[in-house]
Amino acid sequence: MPINAPSLANLSLVEFGWRLTELKESGVDFFHIDLMDGHYVPNLCLPPRTVGDVKALCPEAIAEVHLMVDDPLSYLDELQQYGADWVSFHLDSTRFVRRTLSAIRERGMKAGVVLNPSQPVEALLPVLPWLDYVVFMSVEPGFAGQKFLPGSMERLASLCALRSSSGNDFKIVLDGGVTYEIGKQAAELGVDVLVTGIYMIFAQPDGISGAVKRFNSCFHNQ
Repeated sequence: MPINAPSLANLSLVEFGWRLTELKESGVDFFHIDLMDGHYVPNLCLPPRTVGDVKALCPEAIAEVHLMVDDPLSYLDELQQYGADWVSFHLDSTRFVRRTLSAIRERGMKAGVVLNPSQPVEALLPVLPWLDYVVFMSVEPGFAGQKFLPGSMERLASLCALRSSSGNDFKIVLDGGVTYEIGKQAAELGVDVLVTGIYMIFAQPDGISGAVKRFNSCFHNQ
């Protein structure tokens, strides 16, 4: 069963606390937290202290941080202080990918890179030994609520095949426009984590609690 990782970028700041509590009480224990600096992507979203707020309310949950920033190294000490568990950054956001991966691991966090839709899967080859996970983008980064890009499932299959052939057992996180149909196909390929948004968890007629139950029921036999 793939992990349900609701993207907190879908929450209104006005509702953030009680919606997060609702997710926790529904059994969610893994959260996808987008940090954007307005430079790497043309948007601002969720400051680093959000990680601390999430961990204070849900101390046992995994806080998986997706950095959409120009200088990922400069965020790591603060994220460690706030209790981040997994941290990923974009391959093209720094010239020092191996150094950044090593720095994340040295701080006791799992280290990941993000693969954009325009980047070949083979771009991961030089850093496979230092990876704990890969965030596979099936939309262009920067905004929540986008639709799954055509051709993404074929690229995702290539990533899963690369993992099998390389012998590196990194986790795969699918991020962007995930619906139930897409999620089922991804789970069959071996994807470990589904970043869920408005198509599965938020803005659903049965509410957050009902949507989480539906997710669990749908993927129980995967």
